[in-house]
Amino acid sequence: MFAPLLQNLRDRRPLVHAITNYVTANDCANLLLACGASPIMADEPDEAPEITARAAGLVLNLGTLHRGTIPGMVACGKTANARGIPVVLDPVGAGASRLRTETALRLLRDVQFSVIRGNLSEIETLARGHGTTYGVDSADRVTPGNLDACCALVRAFARRTGAVVALSGAVDLVSDGERVYCIRNGHPMMGLVTGTGCQLSCLAGAFAAANPDRPLEAAAAAVCAMGLCGEIAHDRLGPLDGSGSYRTYLMDAVCRLTPEQLEKGARYELR
Repeated sequence: MFAPLLQNLRDRRPLVHAITNYVTANDCANLLLACGASPIMADEPDEAPEITARAAGLVLNLGTLHRGTIPGMVACGKTANARGIPVVLDPVGAGASRLRTETALRLLRDVQFSVIRGNLSEIETLARGHGTTYGVDSADRVTPGNLDACCALVRAFARRTGAVVALSGAVDLVSDGERVYCIRNGHPMMGLVTGTGCQLSCLAGAFAAANPDRPLEAAAAAVCAMGLCGEIAHDRLGPLDGSGSYRTYLMDAVCRLTPEQLEKGARYELR
C-alpha cells in the first residue's frame, strides 16, 4: 500500500518549506534531502509566506519558539491553505508553557492543517486546550494498556480538526477521524537522538507534498518509514557504535529506503 507513495516522493522531489527549530534544523534539512525532497528553511516573516507560495508542502515546528516567528507561521499557514498546499504542525512542548500552548491553539484556529504530529502529552494538550507537558519529551506514552483510549483520542481530535492526527509512542497511531493505523515500527534507540520527532514531521510533510490527495496514507507511510529506518539503523550497529553512529545510520537508512523495503517492512493494523 505504501510503496507507491514513497515512489511518488522519489519521483516528484517536492520542495518542502520547514519553519523548524534551531536544535534540529540541519538534521531536518538533510532528512528531507535523503528522502527525496528539497528543503528550504526560511523563517523571516517578511519573506516566509512568499517562500511557502513556491513550495509543495509546509511544516511548522514550535521547538524553539519565539515571538518573532509566530506571525510568519500564521501567514505561511494561511498562504498554504489558499494555495492548497499541505501543512504539517509539530506542536513541540505544547503544554510546557503558556506561550507554546497559546501559539499552538492559535495556529489550530487560523490554519487548516493536513497533519498534526505530536506525542501523547502534546496531543492531549491541544485536544483539551491546556496541558502540563514538562520539557519537549512526553512522559506519557502509548502503551498496550491505554491503546484503546489513545485510539479514541486521536480519532476524536482528527474529526474535530479535520486534520490527520499522528500520535507517536511505543505504538504510533495515525487517524483521519474514522480509521486508525496502529503502527509498530521503530526502535527505542531513536529516543537517544535529538530531533527524530522533528525529522518525522518533515518526512510527513514530504510524503503529504508528494501525495496531497492521500493525507492519511501519506502520514502513515511516513511514520512506518521512519520507524523502519530506525530498525535498519539499529541492525547496522557494531560493538563500538553508539548514538552518534546510530544518528548517521538512521539518515543513511532513509536515503537508501526503497518502496519495496517499505512495503515489506511496514508493520501496522487498521482499527
